[in-house]
Amino acid sequence: MSSLDQRIAALAERYTELAAELLAELVRIPADHVAEDPRCGLSNHEGPRLGYLKCWLVEHGAVASPDDVYFDEFGNLVWQLEDPDDGIAVQDKKVIYLDGHTDTVQALRPQWLERLGGGVDAYDGLLDSAQLDWDYLSTQLGYLPPPAERAQLVFGRGAADQLGGVVVQAVAAKVLMELRSEGALRGVRIRSYATVAEEDNDGGGPMHLCRKVFPTLPAHELPDVVVLTEGTGDSYSGALGIYRGQRGRMQIEVEVTGRSCHGSMPKEGLNPLEFGSMILHEAAEQAKEGFKDHDFLGRGTRTASDANLDTPSDCAVPERFVFRFDRRLTAGETPAGAVAEVEGLAAVTATRAAGLSVDVRIPRYEQPTHVGYIPGNDQVYMGWVTPGEHPAIAAAVESYEAVISPPIAEMGEHPMFQPEPRVSCWIFSTDGVGFSVPTHGSGVEVPDSKRWVKDQAYMHPPMFGLGPGIEQNTHKIGECVDRRELRHAVAFVARFPTIFAKK
Repeated sequence: MSSLDQRIAALAERYTELAAELLAELVRIPADHVAEDPRCGLSNHEGPRLGYLKCWLVEHGAVASPDDVYFDEFGNLVWQLEDPDDGIAVQDKKVIYLDGHTDTVQALRPQWLERLGGGVDAYDGLLDSAQLDWDYLSTQLGYLPPPAERAQLVFGRGAADQLGGVVVQAVAAKVLMELRSEGALRGVRIRSYATVAEEDNDGGGPMHLCRKVFPTLPAHELPDVVVLTEGTGDSYSGALGIYRGQRGRMQIEVEVTGRSCHGSMPKEGLNPLEFGSMILHEAAEQAKEGFKDHDFLGRGTRTASDANLDTPSDCAVPERFVFRFDRRLTAGETPAGAVAEVEGLAAVTATRAAGLSVDVRIPRYEQPTHVGYIPGNDQVYMGWVTPGEHPAIAAAVESYEAVISPPIAEMGEHPMFQPEPRVSCWIFSTDGVGFSVPTHGSGVEVPDSKRWVKDQAYMHPPMFGLGPGIEQNTHKIGECVDRRELRHAVAFVARFPTIFAKK
């Protein structure tokens, strides 16, 4: 390990408990506000959490000045780091974006207390280890460490998805600022984003940047790389992978409109629930046959994910049935093709022939963010892959080997913590889906020196992720993350910038 490697690794270890405390507080904050806002902490309701984080960054020296942390128009919290005295011209520095989302899914607080024996609260975390039903918890989570290591866990909604990654960005910023005089920020400019509304609108914050901000920037200020801090752990393969791609995702909404009437004389009506159920059944059978497969990203999938029924009563033929599919798009699949798959179902044709209307569409996301910004984007979120030979991936591997491999090697053999970097891809979605822009007509002019990844239709900055959290533990009762993942991820995020700059 170089001198800088050693200093970063040492500070990451020293600040492990600080990171755990910050994470516990970010998880807990909605408990103070759910009485007046039951959705506090969820998409578009992140304000109190972000307000606290903004103050923390200033108070803990994670930015040089209070002016270096602010909210953008979309509602993302942004903080910037740079060494103005490193002797390198601004236009020659590498621009590095760090990204993690701050919203969570529903807490399900009563279920946590009931099913976990009262030992863990969705907001307050671990209440009483002796009361916690560890046997039940082990059936829910993809991975649970052995009893001797369970004191390392931080519990609560968002601990693994994805507040732990945002904490890593904050604490890594503190480390970078403390080591600025030792070259930790030499040759780089860092923009760290704590984004909003990702759970409801994947990549909405980055979409705002790509559509509204990037076209206005001089070329040298566009990102050279994006580091996503979404969890990259896998319950079978280990924690802290380096993930260089993910499938895309989209929502497909189907509206079936019939004719309502009294339930005692159904022949007078046209029942959208019954015809819609036929469409759902055929769609499920179609999905079993499978969609396109890709040797790295895996197979495309589709599942019914939401439904709404308009009916006068439970003794009537309904008027309207609206349901949605969550469609995961692998390489080679397109949004238009995914819509055509649903349009082409025989049940859709039969429903229309019977006199009902069927509208298959891509919905738009119109919910205002916590600052009132209305995104207005189609709910299509493009997949992406950064080639394994890209310098950003080489720098990620080198950074892992510099500050994660040595301390993990000292642990000895462990099922979750491995000294060798593991390069793979996400199963679920991240903010990365928001960074793709059309190759032509977007207004974003990217010089070749930025080495963005391009194809005929889209381009995106080189991206990859490393973050705390096991994918199979997210969105579950008993969600948790291991403090040691926080420690190593902080070290990685603090070390990567200057290694990448030298590439």
